[in-house]
Amino acid sequence: MTVVDTFQRPLRNLRLSVTDRCNLRCAYCMPEEEYAWLPRASILDFEEVARLVTAFTALGVDKVRITGGEPLLRRELATLVRLLAANPKITDLALTTNGVLLDAQASELRAAGLGRVTVSLDTLKPEVFRELARRDDLERVKAGIRAAKAAGFPSLKLDAVILRGTNDGELCDLLEYARGVGAELRYIEYMDVGGATRWSQEHVVSRAEMLARIADRYGAIEPLREASSAPAERFRLKDGTVFGIIASTTAPFCGSCDRSRLTADGMWYRCLYATRGTNLREALRSGLSEEQLNELIGSTWRVRTDRGAEERLAAHERGALAPRETLAQDPHLEMHTRGG
Repeated sequence: MTVVDTFQRPLRNLRLSVTDRCNLRCAYCMPEEEYAWLPRASILDFEEVARLVTAFTALGVDKVRITGGEPLLRRELATLVRLLAANPKITDLALTTNGVLLDAQASELRAAGLGRVTVSLDTLKPEVFRELARRDDLERVKAGIRAAKAAGFPSLKLDAVILRGTNDGELCDLLEYARGVGAELRYIEYMDVGGATRWSQEHVVSRAEMLARIADRYGAIEPLREASSAPAERFRLKDGTVFGIIASTTAPFCGSCDRSRLTADGMWYRCLYATRGTNLREALRSGLSEEQLNELIGSTWRVRTDRGAEERLAAHERGALAPRETLAQDPHLEMHTRGG
């Protein structure tokens, strides 16, 4: 059974955050100095996570992506991967990571049943990495990418958030690097979500501008016509190189969005821009039966009306989604809490 919302969008894709902690402090996600963290007692254990995922898969979810924060900070993550990989209704089990800890864990995660990996790589320049992430871990990220290839993942993607004046001069360099390591690059427009308290329109490099710059270097670009609800639009160069662009800021895809997000403490959000969620941890720990849990999730999705990115695009004045004071009071609004 697959449930659909008020716009006939199916519940198919679950972003599963396993921690709100991160070992980087990227400017587009965590630009502030201090943060409010989720209480450890509220964090779901792996059995609770697996039970919730089972409820989601009973309602149509077949794609699960493990996120954070930085998911590799969660101890014994391979144990959770094994639990999820045993669910026959999950056809696509993936992980998004900043790559810093991937070198040591890639083989174990692959053996546990993880199907795909996406690594964030915003720059190839150590000084820019230091500026963006406030850490000096670029070589560790590259080592993680090499480890993912060596572990035999059939699909490896690299995500690059592009900020004007910071890394927008590296569009083609990043594409060459991805091609060299056998990965598919996805450029991401700078988004005004969660903790992006310093977001401004002037720092956004649009999909149209990215394509124009890439075409200046490589020539004609062919859009790939695909029947997919994936967030990235994919394109092909004349030599066959494929890359994607996630243009949530200037060209939202709310009409086909089948994604929702579950935080590490069990708050469920139907939209990346949503300010309110559903507390599934409370429902789970109160002793709801499997049927009652399924009904709670299904009935909540059926009345979904979220089109957050489109509403942001239509806003007369557009700035950061939430001020720092609001984020301090509700850490669930943070991107590093609810996942990407």
